[in-house]
Amino acid sequence: MANIYRLVQELEQNGEAGVLCMIVETEGSTPRHVGSKMLVYPDGHFVGTVGGGEVESRVLQEAMLSLAEDKPRLLRYKMIDPNQGDPGVCGGQLEVYVEPIQPRPMVVVVGGGHVGKAVAHLARWLNFRVAVSDDRPEFCTPEANPDADYLVPCPLADLPKQLKIDGQTYLVLTTRGAQVDIGGLPVLLDTPAAYIGVIGSKRRWLTARKAMLEAGVPEEKLVRVHSPMGLELNVETPEEIALSIMAEIVLLRNGGTGKSMKM
Repeated sequence: MANIYRLVQELEQNGEAGVLCMIVETEGSTPRHVGSKMLVYPDGHFVGTVGGGEVESRVLQEAMLSLAEDKPRLLRYKMIDPNQGDPGVCGGQLEVYVEPIQPRPMVVVVGGGHVGKAVAHLARWLNFRVAVSDDRPEFCTPEANPDADYLVPCPLADLPKQLKIDGQTYLVLTTRGAQVDIGGLPVLLDTPAAYIGVIGSKRRWLTARKAMLEAGVPEEKLVRVHSPMGLELNVETPEEIALSIMAEIVLLRNGGTGKSMKM
């Protein structure tokens, strides 16, 4: 049990996913007692056991579905008559709680300027993991980015090779110009990122968008991009711009409406 708790902690520290399965109730004869645990990894291997045999096989299948849907589930099994679909003949019944463990979402700030630093600071305060990337090494140091958990000094187009981008990743491009976006953004559009935002005016985005369309980037990929990114708050300072950007990310992540609470 102590080993599984340590492994769960390692998952959270490393930003990785898994599923914790625990027997929460038993009645009669069952293969394992209340509190028995099993940690299932995304590739299907596992540590611990909730009983072995057919019941464990079914729990493993449910664990993978729980992880895919990011929803916990409570499983109930009778172990009396396999002819009735029961996973055993022990004579009892048990309940297994299956809980997906997802990594904390990550905000990836591309561009270590004033706005990028403000976004990194606010994202960390909001309990996101924070990565900062820039193709200029001097903008991608611990001294320049004290709020970053990860530093990725590389060209924008190389970012997916250097950093895992998944459905829990929010890409915030506070880049220094449209040419940077044109050169690197197409690669990011092929990732499963939850959000891709690009800073700048509407004109800047139209310029970048036109160039990428002419280069063969499909329209259906470009519609993923939020640009100008953020909510309309009539902002001006880097800190206010960061608030606008993170407000949009939180709104999309939590399914909000953006309306005034007074409404």
